Amino acid sequence: MRIAHNGPINATARFFTPTPTNSNNASVTTTTSHAHFRGRHLHGTTIALPEGYTGAVLHITEKQLPRTQAHQHRQTVQNGRSDGSEEDEEEEQEGVDDTEAETAIAEQVGEFDEIVVWGHGGVVDEGGDMYVRGLREWVGFAESMHCEMEEQG
Repeated sequence: MRIAHNGPINATARFFTPTPTNSNNASVTTTTSHAHFRGRHLHGTTIALPEGYTGAVLHITEKQLPRTQAHQHRQTVQNGRSDGSEEDEEEEQEGVDDTEAETAIAEQVGEFDEIVVWGHGGVVDEGGDMYVRGLREWVGFAESMHCEMEEQG
């Protein structure tokens, strides 16, 4: 039997309805969601974004960044990274390309302050999961790389 339909269906609410449960471990309240998808039991761990960060849901539009603005932006970025050495000048000359890529503009259509990381058949190991560690470790690493020398004290 062949199904003669290739369009969208509204199956999200029907087939994916996570049930949240709260657990208190060592004075830390974590929210775990449970759902079943294609016969697999999923365990979702809710992870809050770090203080001062907001997640953005973006929509790529058909609009293009004008070439003059894109070129000026690239020059500003290159000038900001350059320390004036001969190597930087050589890299800039090698990196010059006559054909510039078009830059699409993204518009923010939503925002969030937490994510859910899903584990198959068990709760996500927060110490070993690459998404959880990336969110927690990378943000701190990036902030330390971009802080002023005076702030490091």
